[in-house]
Amino acid sequence: MDKKRVRDYMTYDVISVDIAGTATDVLERIQKTSHDGFPVMNGDVVVGYVAARDLLFTRPDTPVKEVMSSRLIVADPDMDINDAARVIFRSGIQKLPVVDEKNHLLGIISNSDVIRSQIEHVSPEKVFNFINTLKKLYDVEPSLNRGIVPVKDLLPTQSKIYEDELEGRMYEIKKGLAEPIIIVRRPGRIILVDGHHRAVAAKRMGITSLDAYIIDIKEDIELGMERTAHTMNLKNLDDIQILDYARHPLVAITNRIVKRD
Repeated sequence: MDKKRVRDYMTYDVISVDIAGTATDVLERIQKTSHDGFPVMNGDVVVGYVAARDLLFTRPDTPVKEVMSSRLIVADPDMDINDAARVIFRSGIQKLPVVDEKNHLLGIISNSDVIRSQIEHVSPEKVFNFINTLKKLYDVEPSLNRGIVPVKDLLPTQSKIYEDELEGRMYEIKKGLAEPIIIVRRPGRIILVDGHHRAVAAKRMGITSLDAYIIDIKEDIELGMERTAHTMNLKNLDDIQILDYARHPLVAITNRIVKRD
């Protein structure tokens, strides 16, 4: 599978400010868009970046060029998304302007775009670790293949997914970026191990089959995850509960901490 690139996740429709503007122009742009910062343009060339924090204790008529950061950190559209992630998180900035070799603005990539690209990442280690677990638990010798599996036949083993992550997987499918799901195939059963958001996204979009890492088991044995699915009354993807973002456990924990403080 091709590596994920910045161009696949960046926002193309970028709102910017002109270097000839003032702090007032930036404030008005913030109020209209709710964005917290903008690339600064001199014609069609990026020359800086101005964030809301740069306007603290600044007079309204202060020129943009006096408050902007001219020490630019930018991204190339063909940059590996993982490299962009390292730059964003190590530098502590939230957004990178994406430019060409002449510093013309092409788009912008944010920390939220990077996070979206990493959710449900499938690594070879994840697949082989699961195979080793099957070997130890059931004394079987699974084989690994890559192929296409029908979405309607998938037995889910996860009872809940989240709407925000589901939207991210739908975006990836539309862009041709979705990674393979992981399934176990044994006689009479296709068990979904990893990729529940991708599978539900595909079903919602009317897609009937998905690329998958297929772990084949010849023995007709019931796996523990099948029994768990039965306990949760999961028979197909329609039985998975889709929760909104506000009910995500990480959000709930954050809200509790904020309220307590």
